[in-house]
Amino acid sequence: MKKVVANTIYQDNAHGWVRDKDFDAGLPGIEYSAELRSGGRDIPRVAHTMIGGKRLDNVHACVERVLMDDVPGDLIETGVWRGGATIFMRAILKAYDVKDRTVWVADSFEGIPKGDPEKYPGDDLAPLYRFNDVFGVSQDTVRENFRRYDLLDDQVRFLAGWFRDSLPGAPVERLAVLRMDGDLFESTTDALVHLYPKLSIGGYVIVDDYRALPPCRVAVYQYRKEHGITDPIEEIDGVGVYWRRTR
Repeated sequence: MKKVVANTIYQDNAHGWVRDKDFDAGLPGIEYSAELRSGGRDIPRVAHTMIGGKRLDNVHACVERVLMDDVPGDLIETGVWRGGATIFMRAILKAYDVKDRTVWVADSFEGIPKGDPEKYPGDDLAPLYRFNDVFGVSQDTVRENFRRYDLLDDQVRFLAGWFRDSLPGAPVERLAVLRMDGDLFESTTDALVHLYPKLSIGGYVIVDDYRALPPCRVAVYQYRKEHGITDPIEEIDGVGVYWRRTR
């Protein structure tokens, strides 16, 4: 499943910020594209996730651990793009015949919002909304991707809308894994404020772009400081990080 959702099977080309790159073609001064895909450092044209093999391994490990330890709660990703990581979460539940947990798929399904630097300092430094022709994937498309894996069922629920609107009243009762991929200060803060209190002791927080995007990192730092969270932050691949809630 990891190889399929990341498409290291057929090895699709990547969107380049400056130019397109063939999967096997290295460019001067950077790794080969296969290495970029493994580290989640390219934007695939066809694959259903861009988080790469190492961050998929992390999702695998965290979900398996909460199942083994019987940590109560559902699984959620905030910011799903084409749905690959949540499809993989649902696949793990199916592999273990788990029928009492839900995978929540939270996204605007329109792309990334334009930052408001007055309310959320630094979000204007990551103007990712300019690439919403790539990042904006409709809910119908994500649903269809789930269906193609035979994983679209009543254990998959969608939360559509900007996080400031969709998360405060989300009918999520308890979480075991909270995976955040909202990129911005605002999106990351919204996910933490409205979902972290629902995370069970022993559950995991995964932050996709902690090292890559400073606004995301600052949001995590501020929330942890304000709430006295001292659980150690663990590295995944030089971009993503995670921690396990202990209290």
